[in-house]
Amino acid sequence: MISVGIKELKEQLSGYVDKVRHGEEIVVTDRGKEVALVIPISRERDAVKGLVESGKVKWTGGKPAGLRGLKVKGKSLSRTVLEDRR
Repeated sequence: MISVGIKELKEQLSGYVDKVRHGEEIVVTDRGKEVALVIPISRERDAVKGLVESGKVKWTGGKPAGLRGLKVKGKSLSRTVLEDRR
């Protein structure tokens, strides 16, 4: 993981974006304190983007909607989360 100050990040933005594109994570600092994390786009986000572009789902930035007939084996995610909180 790379750590970089805001000034250097601004001056070398293209280079740092290229590093992120290749999987590197960058911690952005301001006066020595960590303030942000720049990470590559996740596979999940890419998958959602692909579904939106194909017209299979509609997404306005919130919870994706529009896909019907999807069946999931096992317990629901909400039930799993509730059990994990106990």
